Amino acid sequence: MEAFLISTGIVALAEIGDKTQLLAFILAAKFRKPLPIVAGILVATVANHSFAGALGAWITALLAPQTLRWILGLSFVAMAVWTLIPDEFDEDDAKLARLGIFGTTLVAFFLAEMGDKTQVATVALAAQYRAIVLVVAGTTLGMLIANVPAVLLGDRIAQRMPVRLVHGIAAGVFALLGIATLLGAGADLGF
Repeated sequence: MEAFLISTGIVALAEIGDKTQLLAFILAAKFRKPLPIVAGILVATVANHSFAGALGAWITALLAPQTLRWILGLSFVAMAVWTLIPDEFDEDDAKLARLGIFGTTLVAFFLAEMGDKTQVATVALAAQYRAIVLVVAGTTLGMLIANVPAVLLGDRIAQRMPVRLVHGIAAGVFALLGIATLLGAGADLGF
């Protein structure tokens, strides 16, 4: 359960102000049909984060526990720094309208998530907790927690969101996970 809750919280916080959340705002403004947008976000996230979770499990099987502990600890610290760097949105991510609302959202979100901090976090969390299903379920829920309000409320919520504060909190959580991992937290998990 810890893997699910940590994964949900970290991704929900890290996603605030992220390029995929900006993409959600743009798709909502462009199409004004929330259900196919939310469905596209869900399917794209499950697919993308399932791949990331499997990659995390594979990495866990390859590396010695002590090596994995250092890689994960440093990865979480790097994620803390990365979270503090504002994302830029590429307008090309939203120019797939010929695929319909669901298809455009699915493809745009899947591509925007490739190499994104929430995908990298999913890899690290899956390796940390060795619970792919719980991590992917948590990171997917975190994406929905951050993006569904963006789709439903659009600009009304964007103007009031203290993005720097939320990013600071997410960075702090990543940093704490990194430091705890480096100091031996998770030793009962094998590293």
